[in-house]
Amino acid sequence: MVRVRGGNFKKRALSLETGNFSFLSLNTTKKVKIISVVYNSTNNELVRTNTLVKGSIIQVDSNPFRESFQKIYKKKEGETNFSVKNNNSENFKKKNAQHNLASISNQLTSGKLLARICSRPGQIGRADGYILEGVELEFYMKKLQKKNR
Repeated sequence: MVRVRGGNFKKRALSLETGNFSFLSLNTTKKVKIISVVYNSTNNELVRTNTLVKGSIIQVDSNPFRESFQKIYKKKEGETNFSVKNNNSENFKKKNAQHNLASISNQLTSGKLLARICSRPGQIGRADGYILEGVELEFYMKKLQKKNR
């Protein structure tokens, strides 16, 4: 707790182990374990020290989302790729769903998902965000590959 102007108090997170992250295509939000910071566009020092700030790309544990993912996308026996269930109640665009499936299923098998922090952990004391998907996921995967060379 930090006293600020006007006598109010802020909760400042010095270190966090968990956070609330949403998987937008699954419409689920789970409390997951934060593993590490992998990319920050403003400063590489924040990556080295694992500092959580708004907009940083982090790795989170994929186990809480695995069950929800397998309910919506069925996995055929002996295959590594997931396919979209034929269900009229869930309106998926097949092109986007198939495109996202490969990258997301690779992350699920590795046990780590990439996520973005949307809250301000140093101001409110907790980390909230969403799991990266689609074009945004491809963008950050390319950035991480360049960085690891």
